Amino acid sequence: MAEIVVPELAESITEGTIAQWLKQPGDQVSKGDYLLELETDKVNVEIISEFSGVLKEQLKAEGDNVNVGETIAIIDESGVSSPAPQANEEKTVEEKATPETAPVVEAVTESSSDVIASPAARKLARERGIDLQNVSTVDPLGRVRQQDVANHVSEGRPAANTAPAAAPQPAVTDSKPVERIKMSRRRATIAKNLVEVQHTAAILTTFNEVDLTAVMNLRKKRKDAFVKEHDVKLGFMSFFTKAVVSALKAYPLLNAEIQGNELVVKKFYDIGVAVSTSDGLVVPVVRDADRLNFAEIEKEIGRLALKARESKLALSDLQGGTFTITNGGTFGSLLSTPILNAPQVGILGMHSIQNRPVAVDNERIEIRPMMYLALSYDHRIVDGKEAVGFLVRIKQLLEDPEKLLLEA
Repeated sequence: MAEIVVPELAESITEGTIAQWLKQPGDQVSKGDYLLELETDKVNVEIISEFSGVLKEQLKAEGDNVNVGETIAIIDESGVSSPAPQANEEKTVEEKATPETAPVVEAVTESSSDVIASPAARKLARERGIDLQNVSTVDPLGRVRQQDVANHVSEGRPAANTAPAAAPQPAVTDSKPVERIKMSRRRATIAKNLVEVQHTAAILTTFNEVDLTAVMNLRKKRKDAFVKEHDVKLGFMSFFTKAVVSALKAYPLLNAEIQGNELVVKKFYDIGVAVSTSDGLVVPVVRDADRLNFAEIEKEIGRLALKARESKLALSDLQGGTFTITNGGTFGSLLSTPILNAPQVGILGMHSIQNRPVAVDNERIEIRPMMYLALSYDHRIVDGKEAVGFLVRIKQLLEDPEKLLLEA
C-alpha cells in the first residue's frame, strides 16, 4: 500500500482545501495521473500520483481542509480495478440466497459502507441521515455522487433511521428567504488579508486626474502598425505600467516594504496587475517591467490574465510583486480608494475614462477624455509629499507619452 500525501506547495502555504477528487475508489491510477484538485489561498493545484495501482481509499472528502504532509489517500500498488456490481446482479444474489444465508446478504446489501460513493456524497448523507443504499444514481458504474444525494433530499424521500425533524426555528430575518453560501478558501483568505492590512498599515489615499488625449491619439495613430509588428493590441496598461515604473524610480519608498524595524527598498520592478476572476481578485506579477517594451508588457499582461481566468496561475505568478495597479474602470468605477496588497506599500487605482469639460487655458474650454487616479499608500513610510509627487509624475508622463517612449 502506498500513501498519497499533500506535497510541499510554497513557503507561505501550509494547508489547502480539497476542491475535487479526480479519481474515485476503485479507479486505476498510473504514476503521473492527476488525483485531485487542491484549493489553496492563492491558486488551485492539481496533485499527481507518485504510484501506480488502484485508488483504495480516500481519507479526506471534498471540502475538507488538509495540511502539507498529511496522508489523504491510499493506493494499492498490486490492485486491479474492477467495475462496480450492477443492481440486477445484487438482486439475483438476493433471490438465490438460501434462508441460512439470507440475513448475511441482507446485511451486506443494505449497508451504506458497501455502496461506492464519493467522499462528498458520504459526508452529505451522514449529515442528512440518509442510507446511501436508497439513493438512486445515473452513474453507469453505480457510483453515488454528491448531486445524487442532494436530489434524493430535494425529492423529499425519508432519511433512514432518523427521528422526525424538529420544526424549523425562525431566523433573525423574520422567516424571509435567505441563501447561505460557504466562502471558498480563496475568498476567505482575501477577506482576512484585506482586514489585516487595514489593521496593520496606515493607509491614506491621494487623488489626481489625467487627460488621456495624447495617449488616445498615439494609440489611434500607431494601433494598426503596432498590431502588425507585434501581434498584440496597444492598450492602456502598457502606458500606465511604464509610467508607474518611472515614478517608482523617482520615489523609491513606494517600491519598498517594512520588515521589522527595517525598510527594504527594492531595486527591481515587479508590477502586480489585479485581475478579477469568478473566484475573486488575483494579482499576477509582470516581472522586471522596467526591462520590457510596450509590446512585451501587453503580451505578458494578456498571458497572465488568461491564466487567471482559466484558473491556471502558478504560485510563482503571484509572488513577489513590488507595486500593484488595479483598474476598476473596466467595471465602470469612477472613483475608489484601493486597499494595499500587503506587504506592498503602494497601489495605483485606474478608473473610467469620461469625456469632461476641461479649462485648457484662460480662454478655452474643451471636452477631454479624463480619468481619475487614486494612489493608496502606507503613511508609515511614505509621506504625503512623496505620494503626491508620485501621482503627479504619472500624470505628467501620461499627458506627454513621448517621454515614456524615450525612456523605454
